[in-house]
Amino acid sequence: MDVFLMIRRHKTTIFTDAKESTTVYELKRIVEGILKRSPEEQRLYKDDMLLDDSKTLGDSGFTNQTARPQAPATLRIETFSSPPELPDVMKPQDSGSTANEQALVLLVGCSWLWNCACQNETHF
Repeated sequence: MDVFLMIRRHKTTIFTDAKESTTVYELKRIVEGILKRSPEEQRLYKDDMLLDDSKTLGDSGFTNQTARPQAPATLRIETFSSPPELPDVMKPQDSGSTANEQALVLLVGCSWLWNCACQNETHF
């Protein structure tokens, strides 16, 4: 049987229908087409209970009696995402030397600058 759902996220409301035998994960795939967020980035809640991806809508309490066209069942969705990839300029540069060697060069350079400053010398 068909169940009718109203999925809310902030100011966005999605109305959809599905079969009682549809899994929560399959419902997330439907939402993915609308919100452009993968199922892994979505959390669906009925009241305050997180829905299990492997369970069917019927197993989660959505039936043709509780989710009718004139009174759809309400779900809440939260989305999150992974941080974006670092831009190339922020990625570590592979200069052939190890991080320890690079740190040592930095320390030696700082030490040289410190000595110059303490002796009031100008070399740059």
